[in-house]
Amino acid sequence: MSTPSTLPSLAPTLSPTVLEAAPQARGPAAGVNQFHESAVAQVAGAVHYIDDLPEVRGTLYAAPILSTHAHGKLLGVDSTAARAMPGVVDVVLADDIPGDPMLAAFAGDEPVFALDTVQFVGQVVGVVLAKTVMQARHAARKVQLHIEPLPAILSVHESIRQKSFVLPPVNVRRGDADAALKSAPHTLHGTLEVGGQEHFYLEGQIAYVLPQEQNQWLVYSSTQHPGEVQHWVSHALGIDNHSVKVECRRMGGGFGGKETQAGHLAVWATIAAAKNRCAVKLRLDRDDDFMVTGKRHPFAYEYSAGFDDTGRLTALKLQMAVNCGFSADLSGPVADRAIFHTDNAYYLQDVDIISYRCKTNTQSHTAFRGFGGPQGVVLIEAVMGDIARALQMDPLDVRMRNLYSDETIPGTANRRDTTHYQMTVEDNILQPLLSKLELSAQYRRRVEAISAWNQTSPVLKRGIAITPVKFGISFTATLFNQAGALVHVYTDGSVQVNHGGAEMGQGLNTKVAQIVADELGVPFSRVLSTASDTSKVPNASATAASAGTDLNGRAAQFAARNVRDNLAAFVAGLDGCGAGAVRFKHGEVFSPSTTRSFDDVVKMAYANRIQLWSDGFYRTPKIHYDKTTLTGRPFYYFAYGAACTEVVIDTLTGESRVLKVDILHDVGRSINPAIDVGQIEGAFVQGMGWLTTEQLVWNDKGYLSTHAPSTYKIPTAADVPEHFKVDLWHEPNVEDNVFGSKAVGEPPFMLGISVFEALRDAVAQAKGAGATVQLTAPATAENVLRALED
Repeated sequence: MSTPSTLPSLAPTLSPTVLEAAPQARGPAAGVNQFHESAVAQVAGAVHYIDDLPEVRGTLYAAPILSTHAHGKLLGVDSTAARAMPGVVDVVLADDIPGDPMLAAFAGDEPVFALDTVQFVGQVVGVVLAKTVMQARHAARKVQLHIEPLPAILSVHESIRQKSFVLPPVNVRRGDADAALKSAPHTLHGTLEVGGQEHFYLEGQIAYVLPQEQNQWLVYSSTQHPGEVQHWVSHALGIDNHSVKVECRRMGGGFGGKETQAGHLAVWATIAAAKNRCAVKLRLDRDDDFMVTGKRHPFAYEYSAGFDDTGRLTALKLQMAVNCGFSADLSGPVADRAIFHTDNAYYLQDVDIISYRCKTNTQSHTAFRGFGGPQGVVLIEAVMGDIARALQMDPLDVRMRNLYSDETIPGTANRRDTTHYQMTVEDNILQPLLSKLELSAQYRRRVEAISAWNQTSPVLKRGIAITPVKFGISFTATLFNQAGALVHVYTDGSVQVNHGGAEMGQGLNTKVAQIVADELGVPFSRVLSTASDTSKVPNASATAASAGTDLNGRAAQFAARNVRDNLAAFVAGLDGCGAGAVRFKHGEVFSPSTTRSFDDVVKMAYANRIQLWSDGFYRTPKIHYDKTTLTGRPFYYFAYGAACTEVVIDTLTGESRVLKVDILHDVGRSINPAIDVGQIEGAFVQGMGWLTTEQLVWNDKGYLSTHAPSTYKIPTAADVPEHFKVDLWHEPNVEDNVFGSKAVGEPPFMLGISVFEALRDAVAQAKGAGATVQLTAPATAENVLRALED
């Protein structure tokens, strides 16, 4: 976003830093700032990502052969020219798959390599193996694909017309929306389109496969879900899961893009390795990564809303058209979560939502931070803004009027505290949180100042918005809400923890180590978190749904507690006291009669054959969900937040800039405030990028034109406002979650929606009182200009 030259100057008012020196060894490990467990090594360039691992002798390099058509019959593959190029060893195609030619994905609708047809530009038909990376990539471009073009579906509107769906439509209702619309004092009808988003992880998709003895395989994969990679690889090879070990020490970013789609690379590389009986590495370059992998799902909406004179929503009828791409992937649960989060912070009394899961000839879209939640929240926030403009009310007043509350619905015994999927909102802090932010951000004063400023500024127009977030925490697929961990205490008193979660920079391993350190009463520096490894913790769920710490942290805590209990019983036997009287703190073990160092107790326990390692297992309580009706309690709890954002637009060019951001966010009792604030800041900026500069453009042939940093623009440091203030809501989670914390990975992403609503406010102020605003997301300069002209 460019900065108009006549913008008013702003004094820097950044948040005070939360990253202070690490606490002393005798202090608690959790609840305070701790450096990320890999931070020092990362800054020094001393950590290993998969492409940094030493390569075994004879490693070959793979590069994908990509479809050049959006849809067509695959009549043949001519690899003669490619095989003749220097360094080329083999070309691997669908006929070389030893197991099932279809990926072991949930819907079973995606081939490992293209079979009889190609279904998007960039679909992988096979891979070329060569002695160097560049030899493989150059040769892959020389493979000739004989394709007979077929008609391609490139929009959700065409998909609906042709009834082209990856999954059947889903309808969720409460009350009678049609009748409520007819009786509503006011109605609005509108449309909205919201684009997708490229994950743009710093470390691209990569897999490195090494053959082991007896048809066993070691797979290094940059994945959020090692267990699924293990399953997919074994399925494609036609062997048992136990013959495949998948390991991931860390990822250089994931954001959901490595939940399922990292599995593709692992499968492709392993098939090539199995055919050639050698190690194979496959790393996509950035352009190929764009072309091959899925994005955040683009959505198109049509809605009708009924409301009264006070701005209270009385009816909502909504059609969601979800662009899923050519296969289902995770589109079902993504679209379901969009339905769940259509309410965001607001009670929907009479509502009718239909969701179409549209099959198009593009990349198969997949998980992305928020997992459909942002696509639900952005719609209802747009509706709230439209209602406010129709009634010429302040949008915050309309939002406050519609919040979930304990208020009884007139004429019934029901309260405004139950979602449209029948879950009661029990831990509601929306009203006090919004009210506190309204005061601390000086919202009312700034609304008046902005209005006055706009009156005297003919070209530049400012806007402001406060939007809340209520985000449900848990996998909507109940079976994934489980985790395991191992804790080993060695004879020198040092501790190793291994769990099923994956570290992608979000600080999961750091938080888990903090929890284990406090459970054993040892300094944080004595605990080491190790790589995710399917041979240690089997059947682990993906690190997703913001549940990484909730699940793996609790499992690790239980494992550490088992070891601690063993040591406590041993000390109690020595000192003639109850095990409950033995305490572990500051690296020491206290009984009523004696104090010993933790290290000494461990040595003594080992000499007496006391078990110094244990497993831990956790399953999220209370949740239940009927996927046929989309009703129940799919979430353990809600995380809340709100953001106040001020923007300015140039009405001549459409350029915009974010001027000020104030955030108040609920993380419960923070395990690590420094990491949590970093997650909030990063999520907000990523959400801002989704709705302002990150535009995916497919041409009329289905080719993704924005497939490189030259044409796809993520936010930079220059886009971060000078005034960027983040405060934490300091109350523990009312549910029995680990350390009283709440998840922080996904919820703050939706705080970025305040930018979009502030831009819509600026457009409305430029157009005049009572104007309607039709702004397409992302709000690029072109789209802002179109909104000003409509």
